[in-house]
Amino acid sequence: MEKIFNNTQVAFSLKSDTELDRAYFLFKMIANQPLVRIGTAVTNFALKANLPVEGLIRATVFDHFCGGVNEEDCLSVVDKMYTKGVSSVLDYSVEGKEEEDQFDAALKMTLKTIDFAKERQAIPFAVFKPTGLGRFELYEKIGEKQPLTPDEQAEWDRVVARFDLVCSEGHKKDVALLIDAEESWMQDAADALVTEMMRKYNKEKAIVFNTLQMYRWDRLDYLMKLKEQADKEGFFIGMKLVRGAYMEKENVRAEEKEYPSPICATKEASDVNYDAAVHYMINHLDTMSIFAGTHNESSTYTLMELMNEKGIKTNDNRVWFGQLYGMSDNISYNLADHGYNVAKYLPFGPVKDVMPYLIRRAEENTSVAGQTSRELEMIKAERKRRKGK
Repeated sequence: MEKIFNNTQVAFSLKSDTELDRAYFLFKMIANQPLVRIGTAVTNFALKANLPVEGLIRATVFDHFCGGVNEEDCLSVVDKMYTKGVSSVLDYSVEGKEEEDQFDAALKMTLKTIDFAKERQAIPFAVFKPTGLGRFELYEKIGEKQPLTPDEQAEWDRVVARFDLVCSEGHKKDVALLIDAEESWMQDAADALVTEMMRKYNKEKAIVFNTLQMYRWDRLDYLMKLKEQADKEGFFIGMKLVRGAYMEKENVRAEEKEYPSPICATKEASDVNYDAAVHYMINHLDTMSIFAGTHNESSTYTLMELMNEKGIKTNDNRVWFGQLYGMSDNISYNLADHGYNVAKYLPFGPVKDVMPYLIRRAEENTSVAGQTSRELEMIKAERKRRKGK
């Protein structure tokens, strides 16, 4: 298959020289691990102390990785990307909330993004995190099959009602929903709840999508069992495949609590696992829809080759590719240029509230070998190309 991801002219066609310079500066910083740690600590301190850093953050890291402070703010980015055939997934990236009124606010925001998506071809999916709608410890307790107090049961009933409202709205408005995966020790309860939503709302096609983190060695097995259940009960499976975002946390906890780590032993094993899930889903496309969330070029080529071999059209609505805004533009824009369905996750929210998300992204980038250097290599190549004009 023709290697298309080196075309930097297509990749950065929407970036001005100034934006390209900013991207270069940011990835240079992220490439330097101690700098990320210092920057993170200073940023956290400045935000907590209410120092006037928001403007600086907004002009640099925030505007590179986020669409805006609210959904209206994102529209110019959404429209601009769509001129190149790249769709958007509006992701309200406010993390770590624990109060009922905050869950209700997140619910309201998610319903708003569904309305937004319904009106715009450029926004094919809505998204939310399970812990956006309910307390982490509650998922954990249910996953461990511990008895709930009457208060906790009432609280869980509210979580289920929030999920159901979002999924029924998605179904009613024909907007597919991507539900993120989180830490393994709360994931069982979330999986059971998402499966329940699939049973209810995926009768005609995949509207509700769960997420599998393929750095977990048990996820392919989980997918196969889910397929048996779906066949028996007559519902479609929607699945977002990602490698995963909580590796260090997972390994530390497994060590502390002395249980086997749920994470594959090596990066290679995760890659093999990811591609195996892609193969499995493509072979069962009659009852499955796949959202391949990956910044890995090799896995992306694998999926493109499989589609080609099986005669699946590039724009078949059951196959989507996804990357994060501000990253891997060489993959997103070149895919779109060749007619594939591709969507960028576009985080948004108040600067202060989105910082935990951004900090996690920076740390992830430094820990994923090769990701930052690949970004830099691409940006350098494009700057050189422009200068040579």
